[in-house]
Amino acid sequence: MTAPPPRLRIDKWLWHARFFKTRVLAAEVAGAGRVRVNGNRVTKPAYAVGPGDVLTFAQGDQVRVVRVEAIGLRRGPASEARTLYTDLDQGRDGCSGET
Repeated sequence: MTAPPPRLRIDKWLWHARFFKTRVLAAEVAGAGRVRVNGNRVTKPAYAVGPGDVLTFAQGDQVRVVRVEAIGLRRGPASEARTLYTDLDQGRDGCSGET
């Protein structure tokens, strides 16, 4: 039997990936229904995401579309955070994908 893929709460993942400065802010965004996972609106910060999931959310005046590549164990430096996702918006509006 194979183990299920690793999953993490969406608020924690967004914070680990450095899209939001605090976990509380990430939880507020997810809880307010302002994040979509694979096209479905999320209304709970405890919603579990894992590798392969595509997240769509607003960050400032920009809409971000990213694919989860890995689950972080901690909120590390920006260079480490960038390995957790692939920016699917690169090139569409000149985004560099850096946080």
